[in-house]
This record gives sequence, C-alpha cells and structure tokens, in this order.
Amino acid sequence: MIKDKVVLITGASSGIGEAAAKLIASKGAKVVLGARREDKLKQIADEIKSAGGEAVYQALDVTKPADNEAIVKLAKDSFGRLDAIFLNAGLMPVSPVSAVKTDEWKQMIDVNINGVLNGVAAVMPTFTEQKSGHILAVSSVAGLKAYPGTAVYGGTKWFVRDFMEVLRMESAMEGTNIRTATLYPAAINTELLDTITDKGSADGMQQVYDAFGISPDRIADVVAFALDMPEDTNVSEFTVGPANQPW
Repeated sequence: MIKDKVVLITGASSGIGEAAAKLIASKGAKVVLGARREDKLKQIADEIKSAGGEAVYQALDVTKPADNEAIVKLAKDSFGRLDAIFLNAGLMPVSPVSAVKTDEWKQMIDVNINGVLNGVAAVMPTFTEQKSGHILAVSSVAGLKAYPGTAVYGGTKWFVRDFMEVLRMESAMEGTNIRTATLYPAAINTELLDTITDKGSADGMQQVYDAFGISPDRIADVVAFALDMPEDTNVSEFTVGPANQPW
C-alpha cells in the first residue's frame, strides 16, 4: 500500500520526479522532495499540500554525500521514518565520443552514478536496521542497449542496472528485506534534452522525442505501481515506452 509510506524523491523539481511526487502524494504517501532548485520544490510542495497531501522539501545536490544524509534526516525528523527512496536525479548531455566533451562526461558520472551511490549510502543504515525499505532508481533503455551518441550516458545507466540487480541479490542473501525497482524509460518529455550541447545530437534526439516522446506521468504510474506492491513481492525491473516505439 502507498498510503502513509514516507518516500524520498531526488530530482523532484520537474519531470518524472515532480509527476511521481504529485501522484503518490494524492494516493496518501508522505513525500520528501529533493533537488537543486529550492524554489521549484517549494512550489510543488505547496501544490501537494493544497491538494490535501503531505510534503516537505530541502535543497539537494546528489553529488554531495552530506546533502543526501541531511535529507534522509529531514524525512525521519518530519515523519518519523523512511520507507522508500526514488533515485531519479540524472543528466543526459549526449554526444559522440569524438566530440570529446570530457566535462560533460564527468558531470554525468558524478550525477548519474555517484548520485545513486550517495543516495543508497544515505538510506542503507536505516533500511538495514529496520529490515525493510524500497530503493527505486531510473536507468534508461540506453542501459539495456547501446545507441550511437550515448556511450557515456549509456555507460552510467548500465552501471545503475548492474548495481541495482546486485543490491537486490545481496539484500535477499542478507535477509534485510530491502526491495529494489529499476526503471528503464525510453523517450520521456522532460528537461533532459535541455542539457544536450552538441547540436547534431540535440537535433537527432529532438526528432526522436517529437515522434515517440511520452508524458512523465506514464513513468509516475509505474513508480506508484512498484510502491503499491505487497511487501513480500519484489518485481525489480520495468521498461516503459509507447507501444509503437522502435526500441
């Protein structure tokens, strides 16, 4: 059941994070919102509370371990516990390797990989102690199949895929009852395209999104489905895209 679960969401200021926060809050979850844009978080939290939901927020840079630890503390101080974390923050400045955009490579590694590790590290002591918890993370179809132009981005999402699967197996072996869910979205209409600085890549991706892009609300539905599953059930992977998508 979603009702009364305390769920921490990273990258909650727009796109999938915002959609998921509003949906699960409408179903009775108590949401803890984190992202760099505190003004956007306040707006979303106010909208949730105006609709009768419960929400708190805090500025969060997922690349900083201390920020992740602080927002976990906020969740527990505000609601007395933490039941799930949705690791949604990510960047997608795709480009061909030959463009040698090393600063963007490092940025994707820091947010898409280290951001996930920092979030898991922040919740693991709590989840291990209470012998329950749900960790959801966003990979990508680029974490399932290689696409030209996505060498580094796809690499970060392949990491998320492997890390989450090993985490699931280790939890089962250790008896900590920590469940996992890895999402593999395709073209979702969010702000990700705004981070692409390589013109050829940006034009190509825009064409794909114009043809096949779907609403982040569709991913929010999957997040809600995963959170609503019985505690003794662990469906760990979800690939989401339109029926006519060529991937």
